[in-house]
Amino acid sequence: MPYFDAASAAPLHPVARQVLLAALDEGWADPARLYREGRRARLLLDAAREAAAQAVGCRPDELTFTSSGTRAVHSGISGALAGRRRVGRHLVVSAVEHSSVLHSATDHESRGGSVAEVPVDRSGAVSPAAYGAALREDTALACLQSANHEVGTEQPVAEVAGLCRDAGVPLLVDAAQSLGQGPVPGGWSLLAASAHKWGGPAGVGLLAVRKGVRFAVQGPADERESGRAAGFENIPAIVAAAASLRAVRAEAAAEAERLRALVDRIRSRVPALVPDVEVVGDPVRRLPHVVTFSCLYVDGESLLHELDRAGFSVSSGSSCTSSTLTPSHVLRAMGVLSEGNVRVSLPTGTTAQDVDRFLDVLPGVVAGVREKLGAPAAAAPSPAAPAASLVVDALGRRCPIPVIELAKVIGGVPVGGTVTVLSDDEAARLDIPAWCAMREQEYVGEEPADRGSAYVVRRLS
Repeated sequence: MPYFDAASAAPLHPVARQVLLAALDEGWADPARLYREGRRARLLLDAAREAAAQAVGCRPDELTFTSSGTRAVHSGISGALAGRRRVGRHLVVSAVEHSSVLHSATDHESRGGSVAEVPVDRSGAVSPAAYGAALREDTALACLQSANHEVGTEQPVAEVAGLCRDAGVPLLVDAAQSLGQGPVPGGWSLLAASAHKWGGPAGVGLLAVRKGVRFAVQGPADERESGRAAGFENIPAIVAAAASLRAVRAEAAAEAERLRALVDRIRSRVPALVPDVEVVGDPVRRLPHVVTFSCLYVDGESLLHELDRAGFSVSSGSSCTSSTLTPSHVLRAMGVLSEGNVRVSLPTGTTAQDVDRFLDVLPGVVAGVREKLGAPAAAAPSPAAPAASLVVDALGRRCPIPVIELAKVIGGVPVGGTVTVLSDDEAARLDIPAWCAMREQEYVGEEPADRGSAYVVRRLS
């Protein structure tokens, strides 16, 4: 059964499994003790730190092991903000950062700080100029992911790092998605990553803080990990994480070339095989193993369930697969279609046969979901005397129903006529404009309504 969700958690690398089992026997003791079992554990921990630091591109004494990548981000942001409190309380982030960064930003605002969110273009990338313009004299910290976790777009880290350096602002880079692929561009001040993203065991994160960066650990003091990560170190998991990072980096170049070719095949074939699909993310500056696309007139949750029944494990940023009933903040920031969203992220070892079978199955699965939802096969013909305007009441109905109902009636108004869709589904704010762009109709705009919002569309063809 092909597993295509490596961006969420990569399968445990064989090296990680082998080292983990060995380290369970050798690394169970307290590394702070002076007896032989403690010394043995300390040697394993030190060797793992040195190996991880080499992969990250920092000194061993600059690297801390944490309990997760999220914990590394939270600790990195809070510590850097506290350490530079005299400079100011302004934080800069991109609109597509991982939720761990955005949650830290929300917490910072709740404590009286200020946050600037830099927008992205339709490919999901920030403009270095826009990022530089967000930096101020009172900016204490800037955050930028190395590559996006949902669409794979790589960010201009080197350029932004140069702007931050000129402004005297430390830059924290979330490298969770890219560290296993290769070195992160230089110039960063803090870096966070997570082992389960590259095939290491879950429960191990990395936080690197360059010497010279003002950093004040928040929370109760602890003797472990230079005081930056409280609690007893999980030495077997840490050793396995460092060993697997070294292993995946050794094979990264060859594997990236192979996976990029498979992803290119998905990017080119999906729009040819499935009507009304938008492939999102930068086609060139991207992670080699990630591709994301959205399908009109499809319920994302149903699509994932049907693909799972067909033997494929994928993920989605659609609102109908989210407990919050709102589309992915990444897709929203990019302004792209969110309904029927599918992220395919190929793990190491994925074969061409796996990809071909996915491409064989996908068209039938999408067609089946569309049929169940009553999606239009084609635009309805115009009546003899079409109305100048129509109103579609989709209140109380979730994505993709508002767009399906719009597509059904657009042919019922003359060219130049309008359709107003009433909807209280948050996804409609994103998906109706995206539908208009895909179908070459004019999105007039959003108007207030007694319930929800009124989305006005003008027929152009």
